[in-house]
Amino acid sequence: MNEQPSAADLKGKTGLTRLWNALGYSKKGIAAAWKHEAAFRQEMLLLLAGVPLGLWLGRNGMERALLLGSLILVPVVELLNSAVEAVVDKTSPEYHELAGRAKDLGSAAVLFALVFMAVVWACVLWP
Repeated sequence: MNEQPSAADLKGKTGLTRLWNALGYSKKGIAAAWKHEAAFRQEMLLLLAGVPLGLWLGRNGMERALLLGSLILVPVVELLNSAVEAVVDKTSPEYHELAGRAKDLGSAAVLFALVFMAVVWACVLWP
């Protein structure tokens, strides 16, 4: 079984050891999202296509940062949404109003990130 270490296991870990372990957990999270979340895969493909486009279309550093930052925000919010969904599913396998609300709120956050990205790109590209 592929379990996270307990809080007791992490006590006393500092510096580079802690950072190295955190990097490993992050890599596992990205791999899990890629394997289990179709929306994450789609958003990463959008990011892969959008980064070179944003670097090319941005006329200065500020525009490039806005274009790329808005792109990166979408998979970040998707990861948080997927984490909420996983915890809700683990905690409450049967339907509950609050569980449904939590999932809907996460989905709404992803929608807002996508709308924000579209608005930023429109503002930068159509001055």
